[in-house]
Amino acid sequence: MSVHSSFIPLHDRLRQRLPQVRVTQWLIGINLLVFLAMLASGAGLWHSSNAVQLAWGANFGPATQDGEWWRLGSALFLHFGVLHLVMNMWALWDGGQLVERMYGHLRFAAIYFISGITGNLLSLVSHHGQAISGGASGAIFGVYGALLVCLWRERRHLQPREFRWLFWGASGFAALTIVLGLLIPGIDNAAHVGGFLTGLLSGVVLARALEAGQTLPWRPRSLAAAAFTLALLLLVSQIPEPAWRWSEEALARKEVSEFLRDDAAIRQAWQKILYDSKRGGVSFDELAGRIDTAIGDRYEESFEHLSLFPINPALPSAKTLEMLRDYAELRRDASRSLAEGLRSKDSAKIREAIALEKKSRELQNPASVPPEKPKP
Repeated sequence: MSVHSSFIPLHDRLRQRLPQVRVTQWLIGINLLVFLAMLASGAGLWHSSNAVQLAWGANFGPATQDGEWWRLGSALFLHFGVLHLVMNMWALWDGGQLVERMYGHLRFAAIYFISGITGNLLSLVSHHGQAISGGASGAIFGVYGALLVCLWRERRHLQPREFRWLFWGASGFAALTIVLGLLIPGIDNAAHVGGFLTGLLSGVVLARALEAGQTLPWRPRSLAAAAFTLALLLLVSQIPEPAWRWSEEALARKEVSEFLRDDAAIRQAWQKILYDSKRGGVSFDELAGRIDTAIGDRYEESFEHLSLFPINPALPSAKTLEMLRDYAELRRDASRSLAEGLRSKDSAKIREAIALEKKSRELQNPASVPPEKPKP
């Protein structure tokens, strides 16, 4: 490096070297487009529900570990609200244009995605797969880690004031954000730390000389690459076995939806039977037969179907399925008792049917039971 070049501000030197920061611009543009698409599909401006985040590819153990490992990458483009998006995009633009010019387009993209994916993997492990996470912050922390590596390596070739401003400013930003993550609930600090450490190592492995003709030693690269490989293998070995899988929960929710639809149809059939009985001209035997066919048999079918469905107790919808099974059993028994009472004109059987029907109503009304959502 010439003596003269050390007096040129780093921003100007980097801009001469790489005028355009296309990858940073593309990343910000994609994040904005994804957020707008989420808003159009029903996401909230200030906060998006877990259900919306999951539908768009958030990182969540039961889903990610159920063969949807792509969520480790897709989660990098999801944000839970406009403030989350704005803060991340400001940080990405501020650090990204420096790091992309320091490392070049391809190496910058590699640092970004490797850091983000590794951060999300650490989040999966540290939260035992039970946190629903999304956001570009893990990747952005990796960018700042790589920035610090380059600044420290080039410190002797930078103006002291410029070095202090950039290095300690980036260090303070990273440290303050991690401290806030410890104090404020809901911040995925594991992704931040994982992304930052990966960025440090990636910055060494993918280091690029700032001046033409400058050579960088290979020993630090080899050591950093070995350290990252060992850390990644250790991290993968610590991935916990999920208590339940997203595909199981999806089937359970489908069962609940089908039961609610069938129950609504059975209720309509019951109202038709009541209407016809009030009009008169229908014998007790005929009413009993209609109750058996339109009510009892259908609840019997629902009960048997739910009884055969393998319920994992850890599923969020497990309690709902168990309640619906008990509800179907009580409704079946109530209709059988009512039909038998009508045939034999046995008031005791009719009272038994009324008691069973009342007991079924003491359960939560299935028409108002949504499938339980996974807890973050």
